[in-house]
Amino acid sequence: MRKRAFPVRLKTDHRTIMLRLFFTALMFYTRLPVPASTDHDPTALNRATVFFPLIGWIVGGLAAAAYGIGTVLFPTHLAILLSIIVSILVTGAFHEDGFGDVCDGFGGGWNKAQILTIMKDSRLGTYGFVGLGLLLATKFLALQTIAETEGSPWTFVLIYLAGHSVSRFMAITVIKTMTYAREDDEATGKAKPVAQGLSNGQFLLAAVLGLLPLVGLVLKTELWIYLTFLLPLWLARTYLARLYQRWIGGYTGDGLGAVQQLTEVVFYLSFVSIKWISL
Repeated sequence: MRKRAFPVRLKTDHRTIMLRLFFTALMFYTRLPVPASTDHDPTALNRATVFFPLIGWIVGGLAAAAYGIGTVLFPTHLAILLSIIVSILVTGAFHEDGFGDVCDGFGGGWNKAQILTIMKDSRLGTYGFVGLGLLLATKFLALQTIAETEGSPWTFVLIYLAGHSVSRFMAITVIKTMTYAREDDEATGKAKPVAQGLSNGQFLLAAVLGLLPLVGLVLKTELWIYLTFLLPLWLARTYLARLYQRWIGGYTGDGLGAVQQLTEVVFYLSFVSIKWISL
């Protein structure tokens, strides 16, 4: 009987490690509080990337909860605005900042060095301001349309969860298939933790976490056409990936943020489009 104690201890240790990696991801991708013992080691940050889609569950869930509370106090459009504000506060505008930097970099730069330098600048330029404004406006209007046309509030919650998780999985696919673009960061040891790549096992886990809310939405509504929304998301992701590869030879942390933001909006627009077409 004692021989079974060692495998059980290994299983417990594995669960502890995974829980620590989850808190590491929560620390890196959000502003939510985590235990003081959370690991800041770059290796742990790299391994924690697998939980990026799960962070989408949390951000999307809190945004949906804010929307639900908002509908009790305000009209639909203000409840939607409140939910977007909450999602930005939870992440510290982490991904929105990346999208704005990509707009500035690729809008104002003419070669790799210029683009990377501009994206590293913390100031927001004209391209970033315009791009981010249009992105947030599109997200707001798309979510408002979905909320006003979707009968079940639980379906809207699943759409919110799926939008955040699937878009983060799209960013994971970029990490899996491309290389990091900032050689200077790699040389000085300042590379983003997401720059080190993912194993096949990590990628599979990220895929499950990223797609599960969408599968739940399909099972609840029995509308299998929602799975086809992965196609426009993949096209948007591929467009940005090819843009990165052509101009800077890989991705950056800002580039991943832009992939997440753009594919999230495309996901919501897909719902609006299918509703409009079916009228």
